[in-house]
Amino acid sequence: MIPVQGHQGETIAVLGLGRSGLTTARALRAGGARPLCWDDNPATREGAAAEGFVIADLARPGALEGVARLVVSPGIPHLYPAPNPVIDLALAHGIPVDNDIGLFFQSLAGQGWASHDQPPRVIAVTGSNGKSTTAALIHHVLTACGRDSQLAGNIGRGVLDIDPPGDGGIVVLELSSYQTDLARALTPDIAVFTNFSPDHLDRHGGIGGYFAAKRRLFAEGGPDRAIIGVDEAEGRYLAGQLAEAPGDDRVIRVSSGTKLAGAGWYVFARKGFLTEWRKGRQVGSIDLRRIAGLPGAHNHQNACCAYAAVRGLGLGPRQIEQAFHDFQGLPHRSQVIGERGGVRFVNDSKATNLDAATKALGAFDSIRWICGGLEKDGGLEALLPATGSVVKAYVIGREAANFAMQLKGVEAEVCTDMATAVARAAAEAQPGDTVLLAPAAASFDQYDSFEKRGEDFAAHVAALD
Repeated sequence: MIPVQGHQGETIAVLGLGRSGLTTARALRAGGARPLCWDDNPATREGAAAEGFVIADLARPGALEGVARLVVSPGIPHLYPAPNPVIDLALAHGIPVDNDIGLFFQSLAGQGWASHDQPPRVIAVTGSNGKSTTAALIHHVLTACGRDSQLAGNIGRGVLDIDPPGDGGIVVLELSSYQTDLARALTPDIAVFTNFSPDHLDRHGGIGGYFAAKRRLFAEGGPDRAIIGVDEAEGRYLAGQLAEAPGDDRVIRVSSGTKLAGAGWYVFARKGFLTEWRKGRQVGSIDLRRIAGLPGAHNHQNACCAYAAVRGLGLGPRQIEQAFHDFQGLPHRSQVIGERGGVRFVNDSKATNLDAATKALGAFDSIRWICGGLEKDGGLEALLPATGSVVKAYVIGREAANFAMQLKGVEAEVCTDMATAVARAAAEAQPGDTVLLAPAAASFDQYDSFEKRGEDFAAHVAALD
């Protein structure tokens, strides 16, 4: 655990007692603060009370009296579409609002750091898609190369739950826009921006607010090195803001599909090959087509981001390539879960938006596509150009009929539930086909999470005769 520093003897209110909130309360107590906790869920409150935490309804008059700071969980809105009443009350009383990420960066450096030969470092990964795979791949490469690495944040453990890093230790964080938007301290040594596409627009008041939340990771603390995906205008803009000159190698530009060259530092993937270009010459190359855990152009982009990050730490190209070959991928992200009669079954339940689904569809040929769910704003029109490899769509979700109607030019069957979709796709699939779950929609109309949806898909595949 990372004990929270700087609040000894202070009362710190904690709003939301899920995984990150309860860990935050423990870390605050370990650092000498007095946590004052609340969650709308009675069972969650009871669990915190059983650990000895003081429980109080923070929305009641006078509840925030004497509170030095309010720490909130990432799922709680602080500005858009409307601030949570407790947060609104705290801001009205001038109480600073923070989250566990801010407390982590504030508290990470301990007294023992003075004796380290190599100070610990933090790599933070954000972006619209590929964050989890990129962060996990960085962690995997570091571990395979004998480096002390811990994976935390939006993946793995909560940031305050990890062990204090030792001499030369590395902490790899996946950070969502919800986390970067509110953290009062953001000081990674290396920051990664994978890509950008519209998402969570209601939470950030539009696409500009969403980009601003991502940009804070680079603007607030000024990382020593920035890895920037430049396939979208936002990435090119961010790289341009950070670089002092064309040859400034503190910024490594990354692309999937575009050759990058010049005086700076570039890592790009084209036709299945990763290439590193630095100071006007090629210095590394990896054939990504032979790496089973990284299928498709979107995973090649993830590989480029991870490669650039660990190269920034001094690892060699051949070390990285060897570690890539051992990477098994993450559950629910282009995960091959089985093969039956020459037909592959791939679980990409994490493809909850159009951009992620587009990339998943581009990774395979002859696709039997299971899609649908809680549709996000904007419709499906932007996805249609990516459906050329789709043989047939099998649509699930409560609004499956409306979803199917939008798939113009694609043969679509309304299945509604996963069991029917898997059975129909498997029955009609031919050798060489891929049955792909890439919903292009959220899961909450039928499942508690995208993980539950992916697990249901896998269970039905496993049950096939």
